[in-house]
Amino acid sequence: QVQLVESGGGLVQAGGSLRLSCAASGRTISFYAMGWFRQAPGKEREFVAGISRSGGTTSYADSVKGRFTIARDNAKSTMYLQMNSLKPEDTALYYCAADNTIIAHTTPGNYDYWGQGTQVTVSS
Repeated sequence: QVQLVESGGGLVQAGGSLRLSCAASGRTISFYAMGWFRQAPGKEREFVAGISRSGGTTSYADSVKGRFTIARDNAKSTMYLQMNSLKPEDTALYYCAADNTIIAHTTPGNYDYWGQGTQVTVSS
């Protein structure tokens, strides 16, 4: 079993940057594909980015492609999401999740473990 804790959220102006971190304890994240999801008020949780177990394969939602970068450091059991050129529509609660597979899925229901989330607010 793995426990996930997100950090790095905050309030930023449009066009700014934030770096989210997801630290794992318990079982190392090297056993899992990992993903970032977000949920805005009144909306469903949506896929943001995913990274394979080895880190060799990444995937992104079209809405963040070219602006966000997902990465992982298995030795530190930590995953990251670098968010650049932030927009007000990126405002949401951001979650990290672990999937007991090799390639990250885009569907929340496939993930086995979730963090509590970190709030990202982008002002216009």
